[in-house]
Amino acid sequence: MVVRTDAAGVDFAPIRDEFALPGQFPGPVLEEAERAVSEGVARAGRLDATDLPLVTIDPAGAKDLDQAMLVERRAGGFRVHYAIADLGTFVTPGGALDAEVRRRGQTLYLPDGNVPLHPTVLSEGAASLLPDQVCPAALWTLDCAADGELTSANVRRALVRSVARFDYDTVRAALAAGAPHPSLAELPAFGRLRRERAVSRGAVELQLPDQEVEPDGQGGWRLALRPHTDVDAWNAEVSLLTGMAAARLMLDAGVGVLRTLPEADDGAVRWLRRSARSLGIAWPRETTAAELLAGLDPAQPEALALFMDATRLLRGAAYTVFDGTEPELTTHAGLAASYAHVTAPLRRLVDRFGTEICLALCADEPVPEWVREALPALPELMAGSDALAARVDKACLDQVEAWVLGNRIGLEFDAIVLRADGGSAEVFLTDPPVIAKCGGENLPEGETVRVRLVRADARARKVSFERA
Repeated sequence: MVVRTDAAGVDFAPIRDEFALPGQFPGPVLEEAERAVSEGVARAGRLDATDLPLVTIDPAGAKDLDQAMLVERRAGGFRVHYAIADLGTFVTPGGALDAEVRRRGQTLYLPDGNVPLHPTVLSEGAASLLPDQVCPAALWTLDCAADGELTSANVRRALVRSVARFDYDTVRAALAAGAPHPSLAELPAFGRLRRERAVSRGAVELQLPDQEVEPDGQGGWRLALRPHTDVDAWNAEVSLLTGMAAARLMLDAGVGVLRTLPEADDGAVRWLRRSARSLGIAWPRETTAAELLAGLDPAQPEALALFMDATRLLRGAAYTVFDGTEPELTTHAGLAASYAHVTAPLRRLVDRFGTEICLALCADEPVPEWVREALPALPELMAGSDALAARVDKACLDQVEAWVLGNRIGLEFDAIVLRADGGSAEVFLTDPPVIAKCGGENLPEGETVRVRLVRADARARKVSFERA
């Protein structure tokens, strides 16, 4: 579902300026990255796993490929080979590149081009798990029982070679045609098992579609609505499994960095029950929030409204570091498990440090001192970059919404009421796919109403409606 803006030639330079986003990498940083590539990868002590037929699944057009997988069915269960880009091979602790990526924190994704965490000679070149090139990787071997439960996990430095690059749509089409790549043939069965385990332990998944901005090929931009699919969920489960295995290694060793989220208080759950009741969604007492949300159809307006309300259950995520003493909070309530970020080091700073910890632990070696010294600073660095990424994402969406609707003031649209509060509400238009504020009394959550566009200010990036 797409709508093109009439503003030809517009770009996002004002947003880059407003948020003072970094531009080109400094010369010494580029020189260090290029030198690391030219020196090549030391093979000594590194497993040669280039015979594994690993494949990648990423958004179409992506070049910064963090993960490659192979899912096998074995006697009594499954084995997952999961290769993660090995940035520790290229980034010298304490060097110019290390300092710059700590300053950036993560890759920022804007419609007209990324602000990468690492120079593209690494993130879209030598460190990326692109097909048909030998790459350094942290190779996880994850064994699971027939019910999907993890039984053993190990990670070591390896050389790998991806044999194919897929996007979500091509994987879904191949599965529907009954002709998946052999490396992904067992992904549906394994992914379903892991999803079942997630729901049974109380993990909360909000099946909200993603608003996306795309170039329209004519100098403008368009909005697209991308629903989450089974392939998205199965692919995510492999990454989540790896993060849970990493967290277990860290907790057992008494050193690491976890992604944590406190349990929602009873008041938030009671509030969600009241919301479900007002939306006409039956919630049996014996059914958990995770089970209820997993069973809803995201195509239904009332389900979308409840998913929005359920975001109250997932507030307060943070990074928790520890070295010698286990922290008070060790779990992520949204996943109902302990969890660590280790699967996206090309685009997220913290993953490199988590990976180095796990590599050392599995090799029965001391955690590098430079990693231990960096741990205390990571929560603040990541919190700052997460907040910036969220503001930039919202600014880009708000900008395109204003462009798309700029010449439609006074027109009426059908909209789903996602969240109502007194005399205003948040509404979701499906055509064009826009989320915006709407004025009006007694707007019914989960119902479709008629709204009128009253403001679309491209300069202020503001869009608002009123009930028609």
